[in-house]
Amino acid sequence: MTDSEHDRPEIIVGLVATPPDHPARVAARLTAELAGRLAERVDADVRWTIREGWGEVAPRRDGGGEALLEDLAQRRADDRWDVAICLTDLPLNAERMPLVAQTSARRAVAMVSLPALGLPQLRAARAVVPDLVSRLLTDASDKRVPPAGWAPADMTRRIPAVHRVVGEADGDLRYVASGLIGRVRLLTGMVRANRPGRALLGLSKLLVGAFGTAAFALTTDTIWQMGDALGGLRLSVIMVLGLTGLITWLIVAHDLWQKPDRETPAELARLFNLGTILTLALATAVSYVVLFVGTVLVGALLIDTSVLEQTLQRPVSFTDYLTLAWITSSLATVGGAIGSGLENEETVRAAAYGYHPEPDGWRDETASPTRAG
Repeated sequence: MTDSEHDRPEIIVGLVATPPDHPARVAARLTAELAGRLAERVDADVRWTIREGWGEVAPRRDGGGEALLEDLAQRRADDRWDVAICLTDLPLNAERMPLVAQTSARRAVAMVSLPALGLPQLRAARAVVPDLVSRLLTDASDKRVPPAGWAPADMTRRIPAVHRVVGEADGDLRYVASGLIGRVRLLTGMVRANRPGRALLGLSKLLVGAFGTAAFALTTDTIWQMGDALGGLRLSVIMVLGLTGLITWLIVAHDLWQKPDRETPAELARLFNLGTILTLALATAVSYVVLFVGTVLVGALLIDTSVLEQTLQRPVSFTDYLTLAWITSSLATVGGAIGSGLENEETVRAAAYGYHPEPDGWRDETASPTRAG
């Protein structure tokens, strides 16, 4: 460090992720660039030191955001950070509206609910976190940085997820989303945070079992005749019932349903269950598409057009192969549901929104600071 750098004031920003899963991954990517963004948007004449950690701030469901801020304030005081920001995947509410973020100037801490940011969570966090740090330092009248040149209400224009800012009697600021659009953004953000791709990979045995069932069904001319006799409406109903049965079987067989208890209020449990259902629905829908495409290819290779015409007693086209694949995939999905009981418990339970496996090799806190300048 040069003498000029040593003379610059240092501000330590703690970036905490809870629980240690999706928020930790977002925090890891944000930490690498946060110092530079703070220098660019807050003050370039400050040595910004970023500390990263997780695990010591528990996702307190019973107390909501207030309890989380209290834990975060204790972590900040213990580690002697100037300000602390917490990234969480916990869906929070304020006045029955999704809560995007909350700052507490008296405690010098703030939290961000990643699901409330919607799908582009890392990009939105890049914009939100520097603004929250600037707001905390301004509200604390920190002389090391110039006051923020914007009012809290300006966040409604700067951050699409924020609809309005609510000031509390104790000086806390709550950045609240809108009603309908905010709830839709929250649900899509929950699915994003739940990583449906992980759930899709966890259902690999299900997909293999479904392919086996489909391959066997393709050799049965009764299935060919059924596909020809059923109309589009009936085939759609069979498909929906098959996917619904699969999702229900996964939830029941692997105990993915979150029940309200002392730590999880009923409203939060409903959000958790809805996030789980949407995640599984997306994963099973993608699995169904993969199964359908594979069945179309296998059917086209195995079933000669003349044989299919002889069975159906009429000329056939590629549409008939699509119809055959449609009914076969729907029936095979039911067979795959039975095979899903053989899935690895850990991979399937990862689809439950309230379940958070610990990332492999994740460290509690970075040993070396990240600096700008």
